[in-house]
Amino acid sequence: MTATPDLYDTLREFVGLDAGPPRQAPDPVNQPMIRHFAEAMGDVNPVYVDDQAARAAGRDGVVAPAPMLSTWLMLGYRERQSAPADGAAETPLARLLGLLTAEGFTGVVATNDEQTYHRELRLGDQLSMSTVIEDVSPRKQTALGPGHFVTTLRTYRDGEGAVVAEQRFRILRFAPKQAPDAADAAGAADAGVSARPRPFVLPDNEFWFAAAREHRLVIQACDACGRLRHPPSPICPHCLCPGWHEVAASGRGTVHSYVITHHPRAPGFTYPLAVILADLEEGTRLVADFAGDPGSVQIGMPVEVEWVRLDEQFTLPRFRAAGEV
Repeated sequence: MTATPDLYDTLREFVGLDAGPPRQAPDPVNQPMIRHFAEAMGDVNPVYVDDQAARAAGRDGVVAPAPMLSTWLMLGYRERQSAPADGAAETPLARLLGLLTAEGFTGVVATNDEQTYHRELRLGDQLSMSTVIEDVSPRKQTALGPGHFVTTLRTYRDGEGAVVAEQRFRILRFAPKQAPDAADAAGAADAGVSARPRPFVLPDNEFWFAAAREHRLVIQACDACGRLRHPPSPICPHCLCPGWHEVAASGRGTVHSYVITHHPRAPGFTYPLAVILADLEEGTRLVADFAGDPGSVQIGMPVEVEWVRLDEQFTLPRFRAAGEV
């Protein structure tokens, strides 16, 4: 893929522009939403739900969990559906991303989310958010393919206009790698598993990929409380112990949930594609694609792991119906 010579100069013209109009939170910071969020995350800190406990901890009352920051400003489904279709009404960010798409940078992955908090959010705070396109990188060659990093800076303010938090969010828009025999735009042929996008390997998960290369499915276990966790993380979410060890997994489980995808089509997969969330025998869950007929997948169906070699570095699990060879 060859980008037009002046593409980067055009992309740089967007730097410093407002990504779109300021956004107003539809609801003030409120206890029901905080409670639902804390329960979904398994966060039992009482300062989020108990006024007395919050005051005992030095707050003026209940506060919102920091990771909730962006949820207060999320667009609802109806608001997204009613957005103007007129091209002239597109935001600068939409035009920027449209240019990248037109040049073949159709893949997207979030790479950074850096948040700065000036104070905790309290019940009744009425938030607004403004977003600026802070930077567009030159074309970079990445493991996923060539692309451009797009950075936006979101500024959150309370009802009095005081800044309460900032969020620097960066994505990579990339041109997915294609195998030499990859399918054309019509998607008629299977590019082969070697064309699949590669996962990110980090210090916290490299042990898992190393085991997978040996056709071993492992799970991270806490040294202190013994609880298993997946995906891998630097500390135990239950007791906060940083120590851990591997536990071998059988690779057997049952289908907890699944989705059958038709579009967009990533290279290296056959469509329609069944992606399974399985309850493993050990008690954790694993997401992987399914090797059999997508129409045969059912909730509760017994499955087991088989291994797919992408290249010398990556061998990944996928599911098949239990007992099938």
